[in-house]
Amino acid sequence: MKLFYRKSGQGQPLIILHGLFGQCDNWNTLAKQFAENGFEVYCVDQRNHGLSPHSDVWNYQVMSEDILELINDNQLQNVILLGHSMGGKVAMQFAVDHEQLLDKLIVVDIAPKYYSMHHQQVLEALQSVDFDKVKSRKEAEEILSKFISDFGTKQFLLKNLYWKTETELAWRFNLKVIVEQIENVGEALITNTSCTVPALFIRGEKSNYILDEDIHSIQDIFPHFELTTIADAGHWVHAEKPKEFFDFVIRFLKL
Repeated sequence: MKLFYRKSGQGQPLIILHGLFGQCDNWNTLAKQFAENGFEVYCVDQRNHGLSPHSDVWNYQVMSEDILELINDNQLQNVILLGHSMGGKVAMQFAVDHEQLLDKLIVVDIAPKYYSMHHQQVLEALQSVDFDKVKSRKEAEEILSKFISDFGTKQFLLKNLYWKTETELAWRFNLKVIVEQIENVGEALITNTSCTVPALFIRGEKSNYILDEDIHSIQDIFPHFELTTIADAGHWVHAEKPKEFFDFVIRFLKL
């Protein structure tokens, strides 16, 4: 699949992959910083998200192959791959499938293990927005507020609203397929081998996505890894602590 992406900067290629319900625009500020520090940044919309095509096929294997197609189309070499949450799983899958194409791997707040489905409330909220009746962002926000109290989560989701026509709003992500195949997001990494690419795993201190007990499973697959914990940050560590996040990543990239 030909993915939509925004390209900036010059130098070693750095591909950034967002998480579930995200889009490349979520990474604009950090992408600009990386571009200003000697990297050719490809900020990607993954399939069924943002401005990339929608598809009924949605799993980590095909998302990994989407990244391979992007790399081949742009004739990229010595690639750095950075992914958050769902994007981190895609990055890990790509790393074990195509290790020879990577220089370094950065995985943000996700482990290679299985995660039980825990997005029920968000999915219920999104499905409750009836665009036959909802005709403004404010109306959509009011409906989401019935299910979601966290302001940041609501704003994150609302960034996906767009005018499909002059009078009809819609979500940029493929909500139908996401709802039908949400279990795929929790799937464990598919591999029977290890990847020797240097890997940086970053977790938020307040997040429970990477636990101390997960370190052994990470090490089994990515033996040349390091784990960094950013203080006072949750799952969206790059958005909550952007300076600390950038500093840790750039140090790893400059090694």
